[in-house]
Amino acid sequence: MEKVIVFDMDGILFDTENLYIQCWSQAAKEAQVENIVPVLRECIGTNETRTREIIKFHYGEDFDLDYYHTKARANFSKYIEDYGMPMKSGVHELLSYLKEEGYRIGLASSTKLESVKAHLKRAGIDHYFEVLVGGDMVKESKPNPEIYLIACNQLGAKPEETIAIEDSLNGIRAAFSAGMKPIMVPDLIEPTKEIEAMLYKKLDSLIAVKEFLMTHTI
Repeated sequence: MEKVIVFDMDGILFDTENLYIQCWSQAAKEAQVENIVPVLRECIGTNETRTREIIKFHYGEDFDLDYYHTKARANFSKYIEDYGMPMKSGVHELLSYLKEEGYRIGLASSTKLESVKAHLKRAGIDHYFEVLVGGDMVKESKPNPEIYLIACNQLGAKPEETIAIEDSLNGIRAAFSAGMKPIMVPDLIEPTKEIEAMLYKKLDSLIAVKEFLMTHTI
């Protein structure tokens, strides 16, 4: 049986979830928009379309989302230019181990494919991934399982034999609904009891994921 693993990106490979919130908060503060952080947390793990729906629900259809998105994206781009992609601890160690052990590696991110490719290339880890699925390649955002089913299909893997590495509640729901083995490495949000029941394993870091895979047959 082939060993197959599919990663989420933001909050797992890159410490970008918190950065996105900071960039959006800065744009909102300049325009005196209040209480945006709880709303942004609802958006974690979803694609741009679903994010738009969530924000419009809270602030109304007249909310100039494109303006704030442009401002937040400019803030994000400036940070990346100044400091580079903020990598999560253990990324290189885990990916190197997986490659050495013959894992086939995919990525299923709610971020647009073009941005996924740019972020991975900038970080120097794009060569590890055989399959990339972006949020603009699916009709339904996480927690819908579509993105993971596409990733498994492109890898020629059975979902029930494939590991998913996720940090978000919506991501875990998507992987579980796809029939995969979800391993959660929490970032900004801890699992609820509902989510805990879906997990194959909860681990505190990517290094812990590596150590777990070294000592367990999945």
